[in-house]
Amino acid sequence: MNLLKTLSAISSMTMLSRITGLLRETLIARAFGASALTDAYVVAFRIPNLLRRLFAEGAFSQAFVPILAEYKNQQGPEASKKLVDHVANTLVWSTLLVTVIGIIASPLFIYAIASGLKEFDAAVWMTRLMFPYISFMAFVAMAGGVLNTWREFKIPAFTPVLLNISSILASLFLQQHLAQPIYAMAIAVFVGGVLQVAIQIPALVRIGMLPSLSWNPAAGLSDPGVRRVLKKMGPAVFAVSAAQISLMINTSIASQLAKGSISWLSYADRLMEFPTAMLGVALGTILLPSLSKAKADGDQQEYSGLLDWGLRLTFLLALPAAVGMAVLAEPMITALFHYGAFDDEAAAQSARPLIAYCVGLLGIILVKTLAPAFYAQQDIRTPVRIAIGVLIATQLMNFLFVPYLQVSGLALSIGMGACLNAALLYWGLRRKNIYRPQPGWPMFCVKLVIACGLMGAAAWFGAQQIDWIGLKQHAFLRLGALLLLIGVCGAVYFAALLGMGFRLRDFKRIAR
Repeated sequence: MNLLKTLSAISSMTMLSRITGLLRETLIARAFGASALTDAYVVAFRIPNLLRRLFAEGAFSQAFVPILAEYKNQQGPEASKKLVDHVANTLVWSTLLVTVIGIIASPLFIYAIASGLKEFDAAVWMTRLMFPYISFMAFVAMAGGVLNTWREFKIPAFTPVLLNISSILASLFLQQHLAQPIYAMAIAVFVGGVLQVAIQIPALVRIGMLPSLSWNPAAGLSDPGVRRVLKKMGPAVFAVSAAQISLMINTSIASQLAKGSISWLSYADRLMEFPTAMLGVALGTILLPSLSKAKADGDQQEYSGLLDWGLRLTFLLALPAAVGMAVLAEPMITALFHYGAFDDEAAAQSARPLIAYCVGLLGIILVKTLAPAFYAQQDIRTPVRIAIGVLIATQLMNFLFVPYLQVSGLALSIGMGACLNAALLYWGLRRKNIYRPQPGWPMFCVKLVIACGLMGAAAWFGAQQIDWIGLKQHAFLRLGALLLLIGVCGAVYFAALLGMGFRLRDFKRIAR
């Protein structure tokens, strides 16, 4: 399998997801602005979304995929299908229980994470409607893990687009027919979850891995493979979701700041997810099953080589993304969100946390590249210890940054925490001799810095030529100018790398 080609395919699907996601956020910003009701929606969606990452998509995938890869490579399809059946049954029933508890206890959850919320009752209503999203995503996460292990990457990468399409349609057509228009967005999340489940079924049938669910919630718990997944999944909850837990704590802090602070942070976070998903999530998706196979085969050279390839691609693409987004923060916010109820103040306030996030973008993406190296080894303890320490450090940084930087301080803390996380993960891999860097790293980094400097200068110069706030009534002109400027910056960066000897063939890699 050509990993670079596969990465391009996944990134293309992810780009479609992020583009539709940005359109979704643009329409929400246009309809609702950075209001108290928008804050309520953001908080309401964040609770089931966090639990999805904790118990379904994040921790589950990191625990499940290496064990499933081991079954596939060593025990064959029959044992693999049995494991999938039992794991799916356990996961679906447990998340259904969490959903019922969450619906009942929604007021307590809202109060715990955003006690200063102005539209408390609206947040509770939307949380209750969106809580079943956890169960939907549990099945989607299981399906994605299976499909990725069979090296079927496109359907899992495309799946999030369905949620975005549901939200776009709700913001365009449904919200105007409701007494409380923001509730349309909560309904869209529920519908989007159903659609995401539905698209997995044909793909699983095609590879013969559609799980057979039992009406007995305890069915499968006696399976040794299920017990191994659960044992690994418990500590993995902390390892993969430290940033999400920090984000939830930051939401509580932001609810005590100026009205709209939660929304400002959310819009900046949405833009940060673009490079994070296109590169970090895509790389992690490819690396985990490939590393798991190399581990099962006992091929340490392939294991270290895969990591080196992933790290070089991360630096090659994440570093210019961080520089470009920091310089173009205001143009990006205004071109994408500065319409309708999203006023001048909201645009300026949202650009500041985006700049702060960019300080740690490289660290955020590096974590998604480095963490799979531990999970493929079925080593959960090391990332857990690091994640807990980073979580504490992030909150200590909040005490330092927030009094002076307000909502931007929250974003800066998450970014700096991610850099610390990445540094400790890297140190752990080197100390255990799991990863040995290949020659050429110092000169590689020098060339990247030069190219990023040239690109950053071009971005700054181009951004100064346009009154981005003043072009509010000329949406297509402003968006076209932004896309042109981004294209010029990309051309400057890659032309500089080409002039310094970089070639595409140097980054091709075939997985064994």
